[in-house]
Amino acid sequence: MSLTLKPLENFHSRSGPVLLVIMDGIGLGKPSEGNAVYKAKTPVLDELFKMPLYTELQAHGTAVGLPSDDDMGNSEVGHNALGAGRVFSQGAKRVNEAIADGSIFQTEVWKSLVRRCTEGKGTFHFIGLLSDGNVHSHIDHLIALLRHAAKEGVKRARIHTLLDGRDVPEKSALIYIDKLEGVLKELKAQGFDYRIASGGGRMVTTMDRYFADWNIVKRGWDAHVLGKGRMFSSAREAVETYYAEDPKITDQYLPSFVVAENGKPVGTIEDGDSVVLFNFRGDRAIEISMAFEYKDFDKFDRERYPEVMFAGMMQYDGDLKLPSNFLVQPPVITRTVSEYMCAAGIKSFAISETQKFGHVTYFWNGNRSGYIDEKLETYIEIPSDKIQFDKAPAMKANEITEKTIELLRTGEYKFGRLNFANGDMVGHTGVMEAAIEAVETVDRCVGQLLDEVKKMNGIVVVTADHGNADEMFTEKNGKREVKTAHTLNKVPFIIVDYGYQNEYHIRSLPKAGLSNVAATLLNLLGYKKPEDYDPSLIEF
Repeated sequence: MSLTLKPLENFHSRSGPVLLVIMDGIGLGKPSEGNAVYKAKTPVLDELFKMPLYTELQAHGTAVGLPSDDDMGNSEVGHNALGAGRVFSQGAKRVNEAIADGSIFQTEVWKSLVRRCTEGKGTFHFIGLLSDGNVHSHIDHLIALLRHAAKEGVKRARIHTLLDGRDVPEKSALIYIDKLEGVLKELKAQGFDYRIASGGGRMVTTMDRYFADWNIVKRGWDAHVLGKGRMFSSAREAVETYYAEDPKITDQYLPSFVVAENGKPVGTIEDGDSVVLFNFRGDRAIEISMAFEYKDFDKFDRERYPEVMFAGMMQYDGDLKLPSNFLVQPPVITRTVSEYMCAAGIKSFAISETQKFGHVTYFWNGNRSGYIDEKLETYIEIPSDKIQFDKAPAMKANEITEKTIELLRTGEYKFGRLNFANGDMVGHTGVMEAAIEAVETVDRCVGQLLDEVKKMNGIVVVTADHGNADEMFTEKNGKREVKTAHTLNKVPFIIVDYGYQNEYHIRSLPKAGLSNVAATLLNLLGYKKPEDYDPSLIEF
């Protein structure tokens, strides 16, 4: 299909730029004491929410390609939908389908992984996030892989459990460990030697992203591969000990651990082994994949580089072809809105801090690394701080705002997109006071950007990719429980058009979602939407 955009006959955009502001993790929850967005002082957003060009969007479940509307959205699928202009089946749904129809076990990759363990002496290792958050992984996927490995005669398997507390309740690790141990006990009774071998909290072990802190990956390598770390007799003992030593610690920050017997690790990764990373989401899977895949690797001293067959649940980076072996094909997202913009010669920029830089670039561009057209695009990454986000709730919002204004003032760009990570990253900490400050920071920065675009007779589009800070805790039986996961709430969508003369209005759609934004942006730039894009949120 051609990438040629057709101009609108009755609207030719404004003289100034179109700026898309993505307020990550700022959803529309019920007014309550647990809603940091409601509790925050947000004079700018308060006014925006009253504007005529305002609507609300679905940012979870089937609206972003997930299996059901019980599934919370996330930044990966949210930015995929924003940039693609259509809904594609996403990670969890694709894995569910592949397991349900058995196709995952018919691939040559799976068969090769199994053969190393049945025809050779290899151990089958599984590394991944142990929860049912369904954002990066799902425990049921792991259990299905373990059961099928046993069915195919794999006698020995080791699981390296990364603890969540972020997309699920903050101290829920033992629920998932006990569920997994129940399955392992059942398999042991059938003669299979399947055990948990190591683990650690996801924010300190293995699951770094965007090359923010390679020490996180090193801790994972040390624990999973080398068997180096604090030793315990079981994963349960490790978690209970860490809880007792620091009652305030949550699962995502639990230190790494190694399960040992008689002073020796029960499951180091050795030559001849098979290794599957069972996370389906890519951003926090890329770096550990590099450590396993790349013979020439200099990010940290691996000490030992075992000869293994490594595979991901999916291929986490299509351009880097990483990993080279994977079990489920990722969605093929073509003809993103940026491809259309580049084909039309529209000069644009994308900017965020490290924590969300890949979202306004890689995920926005349909899981593609690098520029679409380096002559027309500018990507700016502001390095994130390497501290817990509740310690500095402003994160890099001020720096992003300053740089965005600098880019706008050049007069070179017709379109720009940016992500303020605060509502999501601080929301995940579960610290209400910090989340309120994070939302207030975003509100202030949005106001500064509105003032700047107003001077240029441009258009600002404000939205979010999913909720988070809008539900910081829940109450059950009078007891307050911290909530660190994303929400199922809708997100705001506002057009602030400084040349608006009633040329268009918000369209009434039965289920407006993030995938409708791309067509809207093209309309605001003066173009008709591509034929197969989801409808625009405006009509003329």
